[in-house]
Amino acid sequence: MDDGSEDQTSDIARLAGAQVIVHPSNQGKGVALKTGFHAARDADIIVTLDSDGQHHPEDIPKLLEPILKGEADVVNGSRYLNGNGKETPGYRRVGQNVLDIATNISSGDLDITDSQSGFRAFAGHTLPVFHFHSKNYTIESEMLIEAANAGLRIKEVEIHTTYGDENHHKMNPVRHGLSVLVRLLQDMEFNRPLYYFTLPGTVMIIIGVLLGLLFFGQYLGGTMTTLLPTALAALITIFGSFMAFTGLILHSVSRMIWRTMGK
Repeated sequence: MDDGSEDQTSDIARLAGAQVIVHPSNQGKGVALKTGFHAARDADIIVTLDSDGQHHPEDIPKLLEPILKGEADVVNGSRYLNGNGKETPGYRRVGQNVLDIATNISSGDLDITDSQSGFRAFAGHTLPVFHFHSKNYTIESEMLIEAANAGLRIKEVEIHTTYGDENHHKMNPVRHGLSVLVRLLQDMEFNRPLYYFTLPGTVMIIIGVLLGLLFFGQYLGGTMTTLLPTALAALITIFGSFMAFTGLILHSVSRMIWRTMGK
């Protein structure tokens, strides 16, 4: 899949015998995957890998094996399985950990160690599950979340990675990570309202009550001459209660919708 590239990769791929699908202009990884999956809609298994040379094609049989054995519907190639990934730049690994946690929370029951991996295998029957709403690199987390919500069996296998010069990447890795995190938080607002609203709301309630008792005790003891801090603590408690109940209400509505849809 050539998403409007300006190098000679497409020509080299054609010379090697590959069928190349081309976007005249760059439309983003999500759109490229959507086009590629549509073109391969009759395939038994679809394998995706990034075109920057970091993935090793000889690892493809590892990804195919769980599907061929009937053990998985989606296989995620992980750079960090079994404690690997020491060659990953430190700042990238920190960002990856944050995105892994956010993806696992948003999906509900995943335990993925490399949510941003582009090296994956999909059984052909899984194609209708994916909607490709994301146009950019947030598509990696979106696909895992959709697969988990659909009840697909997801397995991770260990892959090898070779990192080259990062200066050729179009998007700054920090900006990339932040954009993915923002999208995940937006999805979590609807998919996991208990995490997005109720959990932080509960924390705010606890903090507000503790601070309120502390400040009011200091006021009664004469070490504080104003009730303003106590009033601010009360506001924190009230706002936390509002967030907590909002999460509970949204969670109830979400469960009703899923039951109505028969899921």
